[in-house]
Amino acid sequence: MATRIDKEACREAYNLVRDDTSDICWASFQYDGSTIVPAGHGSEYEEFKSQCTDDNRLFGFVRITTGDAMSKRAKFTLITWIGENVSGLQRAKISTDKTLVKDIVQNFAKEFMISDPRELEEEYLRNELKKAGGANYDAQAE
Repeated sequence: MATRIDKEACREAYNLVRDDTSDICWASFQYDGSTIVPAGHGSEYEEFKSQCTDDNRLFGFVRITTGDAMSKRAKFTLITWIGENVSGLQRAKISTDKTLVKDIVQNFAKEFMISDPRELEEEYLRNELKKAGGANYDAQAE
């Protein structure tokens, strides 16, 4: 059966993360049968990480604040999590299903495909986003 996505519900979760007046910094999307649906959102990144288990596959849209003492800015990332115990067929399918998610999650600085929990560390993601952002004027802090 072809995978579908609950566009309205997923777009609502996406917009919560994008909203500068909201504390929401992540939203996740996972499979409910053959439909991708919102799996949660929250203001603590650790809550998102707790969903990334060895038996799970999901998509995450995450806001991470970067910058220096002079300016802070929000950067967004799309994370595809594939747990160690996810079957080969499900691993292959998530790559093609990602296009459905990208129809909704359109604005992000960098995309990650992760299956190693160490790559979910917030500091690792922040550093990768800094690299993707180009110039780094935070030299005085080094």
